[in-house]
Amino acid sequence: MTSRAGLCAQVAVLAVVGTGAGLADAVPGCPASFEDLDGVATYYSGDGGGNCSFAPSADLMYTAVAAPDWAGSAECGRCLEVWGPEARIVVRVVDQCPECPSGHLDLSPQAFDLIADPIQGIVPVSFRSIPCPVAGNVVIHQKDGVNLWWFAIQIRHHRYAIATVELRESGSSIWQPMARQDYNYFLLTSGPGLDFPVDLRITDVHQHSMLESVTAVAPEGDTTGAHQFPRCTGLFADGFESATAAPWWSSSAP
Repeated sequence: MTSRAGLCAQVAVLAVVGTGAGLADAVPGCPASFEDLDGVATYYSGDGGGNCSFAPSADLMYTAVAAPDWAGSAECGRCLEVWGPEARIVVRVVDQCPECPSGHLDLSPQAFDLIADPIQGIVPVSFRSIPCPVAGNVVIHQKDGVNLWWFAIQIRHHRYAIATVELRESGSSIWQPMARQDYNYFLLTSGPGLDFPVDLRITDVHQHSMLESVTAVAPEGDTTGAHQFPRCTGLFADGFESATAAPWWSSSAP
């Protein structure tokens, strides 16, 4: 298998093509236009964690995206429907490919094998965002080393990519923005130390917000939330643009 660096270096130019508009969405906050991304895919071996700092997973349907698309971890956890020469698959963004140009997907070997013969090494694809096929509510994971003065959390098991996280301390009415880190955690530091329990306002790329609570500092601890982002219907756009119908370039599913 060719290395990620070698494969990524083979592609210099990718384009965003095909713009359209459609019916309004059933869920407010989901724009009603879309663009399909046309690019290429290669593959590399990983454990499903990547630069997004997710826990290693037995689900190896993942992808890395080019550093410009990864946007400092903003695309972590987004799900993409990828149309390749032989099949259509769904993968989750867990990593970045530093050498790849915008629009380049670096898939897991398992995912690439479904869309093309691995001997090809690099193939044309088109892709778009879709809701992640999650069951249940979001999970709030606390980073190793968290304390009252340095509190870093990661949102996991979410339907759409996370846009912002804000924190409100116990007894306060003030929402404090948590700073996104390039390793896919949201961080808030406090000189006097945070007062727990704290509320979290978590907002996705469609501006859907949910309110969750964390009762105490728990390094490497998980809190299962009480909510999940509502599913968008109709046509929508969210960075990697998306739609419910087959892409404009395909007359039918592979």
